[in-house]
Amino acid sequence: MRSTLFWFRNDLRLHDQRALKQAIEHAQTHQQNLLLLYVHEPVQDQPTAWGFRRMGAHRRRFVVDTLQDLQNALQAAGQRLVLLHGPVADVLPACAQAVGADTVFCEDIAAPEEQAQVQALIKAGLNVNTLWQSSLIEPVALPFAAENMPQVFTEFRQRIESAGLKPLAPLPAPTDWPAPPPKPLGHLPDWTENAFTLLQAHTEGDAQDDAHPRSNFPYTQAACQGGETRALAHLHSYLTPPWPDRYKQTRNALQGQHTSSHWSPWLATGALSARRIWAELAAYEEQHGSNDGTYWLWFELLWRDNFRMLHLQHGPQLYAARGLSNLPKPSHFPKDFQRWCHGQTGEPIVDAGMRELAATGFTSNRMRQIVASFLVHDLSCDWRAGAAWFESQLVDFDVSSNQGNWLYVSGRGTDPRVGRRFNPAKQAQDHDPQGRFQKAWL
Repeated sequence: MRSTLFWFRNDLRLHDQRALKQAIEHAQTHQQNLLLLYVHEPVQDQPTAWGFRRMGAHRRRFVVDTLQDLQNALQAAGQRLVLLHGPVADVLPACAQAVGADTVFCEDIAAPEEQAQVQALIKAGLNVNTLWQSSLIEPVALPFAAENMPQVFTEFRQRIESAGLKPLAPLPAPTDWPAPPPKPLGHLPDWTENAFTLLQAHTEGDAQDDAHPRSNFPYTQAACQGGETRALAHLHSYLTPPWPDRYKQTRNALQGQHTSSHWSPWLATGALSARRIWAELAAYEEQHGSNDGTYWLWFELLWRDNFRMLHLQHGPQLYAARGLSNLPKPSHFPKDFQRWCHGQTGEPIVDAGMRELAATGFTSNRMRQIVASFLVHDLSCDWRAGAAWFESQLVDFDVSSNQGNWLYVSGRGTDPRVGRRFNPAKQAQDHDPQGRFQKAWL
């Protein structure tokens, strides 16, 4: 019996999975088995051009938690998750051949590497069906074509709001599943069984502070672990008065687990859908009323959409040294960059933020802006090195948001201002006047 493949990418959940729904319907229509898989590429374990591993211990651990939760949910539904280890262009076609599949369904991701993966599968002879499902608003629903998208976020937001656009309603998790391929799964190579062990092994031996009392996001505690189960529990917990109502007033705080929504780690792994957030936020507003706090949660989710749509408009240019600007190629000073990474610049507020990031894999949005600005504008280092360090360290690394924010701070994105330097002394006075955050980490 032939099979249909569904490839989980940055959508590690069962709710609001329209691409998975398509795969299920295809398998049922053609009377095929359904094989669900995830690919861990070796490049994630290799050093970057900047000298450190692309996926650090904190992010890897969160991804492992997320995959384990997904596997548990699938097993409860009579399914299984096959974990492949190797280049997508090699292991996925081999898997397809082993189970008699020629069609793959997956999430559409506009970033260059992710697009190249899909093209490699097509070149290998597979039929690849991609579906965009990571944003609030669908690209086809926008009141402008992607190539004509406003370059400034304010106009982007205003045109969406003026058009009265609302997200699609989120889908529930599937309940009617095709059968998985019978075991053993053809002649799948040994790395299929060993992939999860490989992922876990790389989290061992790395410096970690497992239950850091000062962490903004103590992800080793049960409430902050990876996976759809914890994501939905946290969503419901946060959407309880007074937290959403206070969001605008507290979102720039450097400390505090309820000062921000902290949805980003689960959004980044796809364990939580942006449309699911919107639906439950709308229900909250209907029950408790709307206000500046709830509006700004929508506002921030639209920023996330904007960074995704920029990839549809500019693609690989977002990764060029000059970004979208006419500025000269950035300079770089490796020793200063290393001091920044390890929180040894001598600037207290910056060093505190970088030490928090290294110890926990997380730091607040305001702190990210402060440390990014310092690297680019005070140390005159290459913004791409900073973006790579964030990719390695952050448990909520998201390729679109990370790239967009670094371009924004460095003045190489769509922002009309040439650069956004954050004065460290002023930032410390405004956001840590008592010095509590700095004392906690220095």
